[in-house]
Amino acid sequence: MAQAIPAVTESGQPILILKEGTSQTRGREAQKNNITAAKIVAEMVRTCLGPKGMDKMLVSSFGDVTITNDGATILKEMDVQHPAAKMLVETAKATDQEVGDGTSSVVILAGALLERAELLIDKNVHPTIIVDGYAKAAEKALELCDEVAKDIRPTDKAILRKIAMTSMASKLVSENREYLANIAVDAVLQIAQKVDGGYKVDIGDIKVEKKSGASITDTKLIRGVAIDKEVVHAGMPKRIEKAKIALLNCPLEIEKTEFDAKIHIESPEQMKAFLDEESRILKEMVDKIRKAGANVVFCQKGIDDMTQHFLAKQGILAVRRVKESDMDKLSKATGGRIVNNVDMLAAGDLGEAELVEERKVGEDKWVFIEGCKNPRSLTILVRGGTERVVDEAERSLHDAISVIRDAIIKPKIVAGGGALEAEVASKLRSWAQTLSGREQLAALDFADALEVIPITLAENAGLDPIDIQVELRARHEKGEKWAGISVFEGKVKDMYREDVLEPVSVKEQIIKSAFEAAAMILRIDDVIAASKVKAGETPGKKGEETGGGESEFS
Repeated sequence: MAQAIPAVTESGQPILILKEGTSQTRGREAQKNNITAAKIVAEMVRTCLGPKGMDKMLVSSFGDVTITNDGATILKEMDVQHPAAKMLVETAKATDQEVGDGTSSVVILAGALLERAELLIDKNVHPTIIVDGYAKAAEKALELCDEVAKDIRPTDKAILRKIAMTSMASKLVSENREYLANIAVDAVLQIAQKVDGGYKVDIGDIKVEKKSGASITDTKLIRGVAIDKEVVHAGMPKRIEKAKIALLNCPLEIEKTEFDAKIHIESPEQMKAFLDEESRILKEMVDKIRKAGANVVFCQKGIDDMTQHFLAKQGILAVRRVKESDMDKLSKATGGRIVNNVDMLAAGDLGEAELVEERKVGEDKWVFIEGCKNPRSLTILVRGGTERVVDEAERSLHDAISVIRDAIIKPKIVAGGGALEAEVASKLRSWAQTLSGREQLAALDFADALEVIPITLAENAGLDPIDIQVELRARHEKGEKWAGISVFEGKVKDMYREDVLEPVSVKEQIIKSAFEAAAMILRIDDVIAASKVKAGETPGKKGEETGGGESEFS
């Protein structure tokens, strides 16, 4: 049980070091609490792993429903409170940002490392020795991953397609994974840029837009940009071929003065002259756009009603209040330059596209910019029967695009289905014999923890985990390095031949992140918790402080 810190002088006078209400949990108890919290989080996502994994339905306080088996999404939506559990949530988020996949695996592996560490702590092995043993084992495991990985050509479409399909095998959209994998591969290869003998890929250049309605097979790759906006004026053309596109970051309106100004108008003639001058300025703006040769205008700011009328008369298609991120993508896709003043617009600033057209998507009107010569920015328009399906399809595509990116940047792959984990675990056991003392126990436990991935895949597929584990170990001892679990057939097979492929960088990130999260939690031996702020009280008053209460830690 958490307790206040006892501090007294020789005469028995109490010394208050921390604020009243602060509690402390020390030593073995603090470690047990943190390890238990982390294990519970790992247990939550454990059933989601693999093609036969289950989905979670998450309902927010507002009643919003999310159905997914993506580890990072589950943990993010769950609003975890315990500080140790939050560390695992951060680890999953970091893995998602870095490699885009393996979020469930990293949490499961971290939970398994902590579970085995707890048993060693019970045998009086010091946490620092466990962390040192784990560190050596993690380093060796990363070496082994690199050794067993196979080199590929970064632009090999067939291999990249298999990698994308593997990442989507466990998702809600697995039936259409072949179709979506082709779209993802084409998109990533289009934006990949060759630099210094390798490739640079910024997946931010792929805009994923979603719209419910139609089916998943209506998902399209647009070699350009799709914008969730409509043409501003009914009189404007809705379709322009051989488009010359002006990208403006300035309002096509009469700017208001920055200081207070009053105009005294005393006669109708003066009023007319004032309005005529306003019209002349707006017409001049449109003439400058026309003179530059533009027949399409995308404006980040507003467009005045009068300007819309003049643009329509000139046969120019215009869209207003376009987001800054969309303007950047339009610039990359069309080769146009974003201009901050109409006076500065020249023919060389214009972007080009084969077609700019307003189309109906579901109930809304969107503007499509297609047929760009060498687009450095693309759009994938995701369709699906319901909003939930579209959301999950978007998450699946994000994972697929990320793993393709990983394989292009570091062109080395390994087999999935727990094959790599079983192979690394097998070799780690032999290597652990070279260590002396208690670190050897920690290294052996690291090898056992890696086997949690194939065991979990077997459990989620309804197979006997012990039989599978025994067979896997035997096959790897014989030198079958790609032997893994084929969950659809329910037996151990060569996963490389089964085309279950993953980038080695994802596996390396899982091992690194899981070790770091486990090491951080194991090093904590003291939890000092400030008391919670009572309702109606401001933080810092009456000796109270914000922070987790005793119940959060105990």
